[in-house]
Amino acid sequence: MPFSLTPKDQSFYPLFTASAENLVTATDVLSEFIHDHARRDELAARLRELEHVGDQSTHAIFRQLNSSFVTPFDREDIYNLASDLDDVMDFVEAAADLVVLTGLGTLPAEMSQQTALLQRAAQTTAEAMPRLRTLKDLSEYWIEVNRIENEADKLYRRLLSRLYSGEFDALEILKLKEVADQLEEAADAFEHVANVVETISVKES
Repeated sequence: MPFSLTPKDQSFYPLFTASAENLVTATDVLSEFIHDHARRDELAARLRELEHVGDQSTHAIFRQLNSSFVTPFDREDIYNLASDLDDVMDFVEAAADLVVLTGLGTLPAEMSQQTALLQRAAQTTAEAMPRLRTLKDLSEYWIEVNRIENEADKLYRRLLSRLYSGEFDALEILKLKEVADQLEEAADAFEHVANVVETISVKES
């Protein structure tokens, strides 16, 4: 084990874990939001609060990065991991905000399924973050998130096919596609997080 006179900053690990756990809460709230029409304004406001919490976690990581002399892994990877976690939160919050702003009612069942996939990705990511400290047993994490993202891609294509089937009018298609795009972007962002973790693992192995 290499010896260093200057210990590496260990404070990043709980910050990444907190950021990922915030995404678990956010995707759970999003699931409620999708199903509970009567509470949509309240739940959208809750997601905005969680988005602010996520921003605070991201800024804390950036501040720590700027003040740390020795980091546990490459600075660029720390920056990318924090940014990608933040992106997930932004896309989740934006999806709910668009539903409220455009006055959408009952959403297609595929959007509920998209949200369920995001919940699984969030839980898997949150469980993996504490393992960054040792970089052990992480391959199953990024394999699973990649699998979830592939499933999300197929679901997104099925949803687009349904939107253009003639079941919806033109204006509703535009509104629903905007929401679907944000949910798809969130799934992609989870994969980006997993890719950064894989990169870190390869570099440090």
